[in-house]
Amino acid sequence: MAGLSKAKLGLAVLVLCAVSACAAVYRNHGYVPSEEELAEIVVGVDSRATVDDVIGEPSAGGLLQGGDYYYVRSRVRHFGMLEPQVVERQVLAISFDSNDVVQNIERFGLEDGRIVPLARRVTSSSVEGKGFLRQLLGNLGNFDPTSIFNQE
Repeated sequence: MAGLSKAKLGLAVLVLCAVSACAAVYRNHGYVPSEEELAEIVVGVDSRATVDDVIGEPSAGGLLQGGDYYYVRSRVRHFGMLEPQVVERQVLAISFDSNDVVQNIERFGLEDGRIVPLARRVTSSSVEGKGFLRQLLGNLGNFDPTSIFNQE
């Protein structure tokens, strides 16, 4: 009788593991300021520095230096072995005029279907198409021994 209850317990644990593996897992990425935080910013009055102090710089700040601010938050659903699916996305765009004064604040959602243009500038690499040995041996002729001993 004890062997039968252990088998039932083992089967119950196995079924529980199988059911829990099929549960959806949600992950949140990014940050969008709340309405209370946005209420502290006055369009046409506050500057980029004020936005940095009140809300903070967006994570895309380095990419969009000197441009508008974009705060992005996404909620992604992972379900078993299926491809992850974005179920919610919010984009908060704060645009500035030429004097770095807040010009407009807009909020977009996944349901809006509006695309926010993000400019991406990439510097080309000088080592593209060169193998490791070619890069290593290419520097041999550029060596100047006087630079080690600080002699001119």
